[in-house]
Amino acid sequence: MALTTRRRALTTIGAALAGAVALPATQALAGERKHRPRPLWRAHAHNDYEHPRPLFDALDHRFGSVEADIFLVGDQLLIGHTVDDLDPSRTLESLYLDPLARIVRANHGSVYRGWRRPVQLLIDIKTEGSSTYLELDRHLRRYKHLFTTYAHGKVFPGPVTAVISGDRAARTPMEAQTVRRAFYDGRLTDLGSSAPASFISLISDNWTLNFTWQGVGAFPEAERQKLHGIVDAAHARGQQVRFWATPDLAGPARDALWGELLDAGVDYLNTDDLAGLEAFLDARR
Repeated sequence: MALTTRRRALTTIGAALAGAVALPATQALAGERKHRPRPLWRAHAHNDYEHPRPLFDALDHRFGSVEADIFLVGDQLLIGHTVDDLDPSRTLESLYLDPLARIVRANHGSVYRGWRRPVQLLIDIKTEGSSTYLELDRHLRRYKHLFTTYAHGKVFPGPVTAVISGDRAARTPMEAQTVRRAFYDGRLTDLGSSAPASFISLISDNWTLNFTWQGVGAFPEAERQKLHGIVDAAHARGQQVRFWATPDLAGPARDALWGELLDAGVDYLNTDDLAGLEAFLDARR
């Protein structure tokens, strides 16, 4: 079976499971705070929609952040990594917004019951950024009280914080808004710029373009100092940090690199291996 066909079949099965099983399972995981494992706020599900049960698999592994790639097709926001992946039934609403709204209602105002910290929804725009963001904004506005909101200079936390990545043209309409339900994913070139954390809440960049170390052997001290400097500078401005393109093959190299990221205070560890990162973070606590 072709990968795209297989993925769609798994998603169809996953959607049925999500309606019948996943929400109660998530509620069970989000039961009394003292009896359930702590959410793994630093765990980021890269290309989350490629898992059999988008969103629900990440939540069952207690992740604090999930990533959805979107394409604007007409007035619909379709989920996929490439144009060939697109399916009219796989929309941002069906895979993420509607399930999150149901979970938050069931859990009395939070994704993880008893934990008021927002879960991050990183939305990666794959089509032209300005027009896609304007349509996305219309979609987000339909979900009252779900999203952390910026309004006239103040930030009002919600159960979910949407952060916009991908095509950089989204920045222009976002900066023009006095009220928005999303924040911008900056790059290292934005670190220390005049843009505040109330606009650029996250600094993300490609690990391989900034560091040579891939987890094998000793971490060069100059690179360690560079990493700590990046994190310290971002945190001083109230921003969080994430790197993509880090090693993701299970083994000592990945563990070594993840360990250095944690030690430096990097806020989100990027992975496709939900169980692997969950086990790693649990072992480090």
